[in-house]
Amino acid sequence: MSHQQQFEDLVATLKGALTGTEQFTLAYSAEVSDFIRFNHAKVRQAGRVQQASLSFKLIDDGRHADLQLTLAGDTEVDRQRLHDALQQLRETLILLPRDPYLLPNTQDWFSSQVQSQPLPDATHVVERIDSLAAGLDLVGFYAAGPLYRGFASSWGALGWHQANSFNFDWSLFHTNGQAVKANYAGHTWDDDAFARRLQLAREQLEFLGQPLRTLAPGQYRAYLAPAALEEVMSMLCWGGFSAQDLASKSSPLQRLYNGDVQLSPLVSIDEQVIGSLSPAFSGEGYPRRDLSLIAGGVAREQLVGSRSAAEYNLQANGAGWGESPSALSMAPGTLALEDILHKLGTGLYISNLWYLNYSDQPAARLTGMTRFATFWVEDGKIQAPVSTMRFDDSVYSLLGSALEELTAERELLLSASTYSQRQTDSNHLPGALISRLTLTL
Repeated sequence: MSHQQQFEDLVATLKGALTGTEQFTLAYSAEVSDFIRFNHAKVRQAGRVQQASLSFKLIDDGRHADLQLTLAGDTEVDRQRLHDALQQLRETLILLPRDPYLLPNTQDWFSSQVQSQPLPDATHVVERIDSLAAGLDLVGFYAAGPLYRGFASSWGALGWHQANSFNFDWSLFHTNGQAVKANYAGHTWDDDAFARRLQLAREQLEFLGQPLRTLAPGQYRAYLAPAALEEVMSMLCWGGFSAQDLASKSSPLQRLYNGDVQLSPLVSIDEQVIGSLSPAFSGEGYPRRDLSLIAGGVAREQLVGSRSAAEYNLQANGAGWGESPSALSMAPGTLALEDILHKLGTGLYISNLWYLNYSDQPAARLTGMTRFATFWVEDGKIQAPVSTMRFDDSVYSLLGSALEELTAERELLLSASTYSQRQTDSNHLPGALISRLTLTL
């Protein structure tokens, strides 16, 4: 029985077991994933995980209760687990008060999206890594396989989603302990694209053997590679586009959405659901569509979950828990990759950032550290690696007045999280050339 058939069988089972005014929502999640760990460019651990689970919500007379179920893959066993869960939730519901912000989607809808691009054979991937990383101290983690998501409700909604993806996250270590971090991810494996990505990391590794350059605090021209920009965007996603945070005046992008400030006209950010790894429906049962969050530096739409919709009289648009983007896409610019160092001139080439936090959240001001391969560039040529530095700057500068150009080529960065299960979150980002970045120590 396929994953979709397994899910639809359980939906039918549950519909037949309801009584009276009971309603339900059922969200399905499954994966078949290959995991391979590398150390010194050799395979140290390999395995496969197959798992499936349900998130079951029972609703009756304004009350609701939830239960998570792990499925066994045996039809009769799983049906019995679902019946047991239904009884447990019935016993729980009578103890609960009515929820004033419960707003289930009572519309019937249908959605089916199957991305079935063939994934590379794990043996082929290992052979390519072994060949291209010969002689390097490579430490990495490769995860690949299909992800499945489903949703159904007693009101007739039915959604199915399958997306095949791979994600290879790795670091190259120099003998002095310095490292270059890199990533290659997507739907379709390309040997040439992977070779170019690894070659760039290899070239950066060579510069790490030079003495570290220590910079004085101050403002410097800088280039943020897509992985570094992702750290900035990840901070903004913590409430930046959330209807709940915007309504409660706690969003870091409050001033932007109020119309008090704007970002650079170069900045356009979408929640790009179509074609992404993320399903076109939420775990609450609301269909999702592409959203224009920022267009030409001006705030547009926001992410609205059902509870925010009920509390603030808004229209729910399929936002999940936390109302954060799960398929964020920033529009590209015109800067060619081969021109980055030339356009930077003299300044910082920053591959990664880490330990970010807000130093002034209402001002969207961030602080954090440079990480891994950060280089000092003079006259368009890398001169030396830079000692770890702390920056403190506002997004209204980094993506506003100080933003000069965005790269024409973007990088697809998939979530590397495997906590509980592989995730479907993604960021599609360019690199950013910035006229001034403030280093504090």
